[in-house]
Amino acid sequence: MSRTNYYLVLTLILTSTFYACTEQEKLTLPNNQLSQKTFQADSSYTDQELRMVLDEEDSISNLIQLGRVVDISGIGMDVPKENPKKVYVHYMPWFQSLDHDGFWGQHWTMTNRDPEQIDEAGKREIASYYYPMIGPYSSSDPDLHEYHFLLMKMAGIDGVIFDWYGSRDLYDYTLIKQSTESFIDVIEDLGLHFSIMYEDRAAQHAVQNGLSANIIEAAQHDFRYINETYFTSPNYLTNDGNKLLSVFGPHYINEASQWDQVFSVFSDDEKPDFLTLWAAQNRVGGNSSGEFLWVAPDHLDAHRYYYQTYPKQDAITIGSVYPGFKSYYVDGGWSEGVNEWSIDLEEGRTFVETLNYTHHEIADMIQLITWNDFGEGTMIEPTEEFGFRYLQLLQQYTGVAYEAEDLQIALDLYLTRKKYEGNPMVQYYLDRTYQYIKTGRFNRVRYILNAINRFF
Repeated sequence: MSRTNYYLVLTLILTSTFYACTEQEKLTLPNNQLSQKTFQADSSYTDQELRMVLDEEDSISNLIQLGRVVDISGIGMDVPKENPKKVYVHYMPWFQSLDHDGFWGQHWTMTNRDPEQIDEAGKREIASYYYPMIGPYSSSDPDLHEYHFLLMKMAGIDGVIFDWYGSRDLYDYTLIKQSTESFIDVIEDLGLHFSIMYEDRAAQHAVQNGLSANIIEAAQHDFRYINETYFTSPNYLTNDGNKLLSVFGPHYINEASQWDQVFSVFSDDEKPDFLTLWAAQNRVGGNSSGEFLWVAPDHLDAHRYYYQTYPKQDAITIGSVYPGFKSYYVDGGWSEGVNEWSIDLEEGRTFVETLNYTHHEIADMIQLITWNDFGEGTMIEPTEEFGFRYLQLLQQYTGVAYEAEDLQIALDLYLTRKKYEGNPMVQYYLDRTYQYIKTGRFNRVRYILNAINRFF
């Protein structure tokens, strides 16, 4: 689909906008196309066809070992986009599951939910009003990494911004750090980029628990770790050659002189572009390179204020796009009285409203809020409630060639990996399937998945 420009309008609900556009293009709200939770076999393939495909894969394996065929593993996934605007998604690497980690983490349970309780529809009891299409999962699961990041690539997402709680062995912060690092191989393999968003409460907690003498020292420890561990990746996100680092706030380190000390851990050529939450850059002084917008109770009023104010300051601007907001914290027993406001999802209309604002030329890039914060109800990954809706909207916006049926292939790969988790031969075929998805050979993928589900 050709796009002469990428300004968007949603005629169903927008009665006024911050700016006027000509030659506007419209996002079509997709039907609530729910992804299939089980692999749907195609009976049109004959046994002979499917056996031939598996035999060919066996032959290819032998030829690769002999060096007679080029191994396509390690080749990135090139996804042309008609829309040049960079799109990144905020990602929560903080989930644990019983089958993968040996326990259910607090972001599925909060204080009063028990995922071991399963209802008549087969859904586990989790601390969210929404349910992931694949059920509650572990952030450390390599099958999940493959599934999530293939979906992102096929939706035109350029990378992820990890919510990160420091490098100390404290609370579940070590698990978050380890999960973040477990994603990097797949990120690099697929050609995505990533960045870190620091939660400065981690520095305060380190002091309170006797792990650091003061909050400056604690933050310095974390920033050294970021510099040595994440900045060294060739896929770490940059802006005009500078690493991009952000802080959710700050809320605890609020003096410019304090941040001067924190940033002393970087040499002049290492110092990153540093972004704060909107209306917070004065807390970091000259260390600020810009601000990012976030979901707020006043919804579009926050967008209007942000776009009227911050682009005039010659700083990096990152607009926010979100599907809505519906926190489970009170029902889950967390922070009673906090986040009792909500923003209705409006069947996708809220997502388009915020995308409409964000894409205006004054936004340097987009942050999707979020991929998977189920506790606050801002997730865009496939759920039982809205299927692929938000990824389909992104496909329209970014101008990729993929469609919903291609997203289903990523889900089918995940489901088949789980179905045959203990079968090394099937997992080899699925490794090949992953490589074929990367190179766009979807017909081959369908043959292999059907062959596996028929013969194993």
